[in-house]
Amino acid sequence: MTNKLLSAILVLQVITLLNQWLGAPISVVQAQIPDAGAQRLEVINQLKDSNDKLDKLISILESGKLQVQLTKPDETEKK
Repeated sequence: MTNKLLSAILVLQVITLLNQWLGAPISVVQAQIPDAGAQRLEVINQLKDSNDKLDKLISILESGKLQVQLTKPDETEKK
């Protein structure tokens, strides 16, 4: 069992060395440069959406048309 495992490790190491020696990369990693301007624009757009929603909520509260209904909790919720 140990000899088979050592042989497998040796074969993998030889393959890795051959790949490095022949110049064939094992895996290629490509980094993407973040676009800070686009990120800021997205944050600004989300803030505008939040402000719009808050304005709607404030107008509902100021109009006095908000209705709150209370219900008794179910027996299953008490457990």
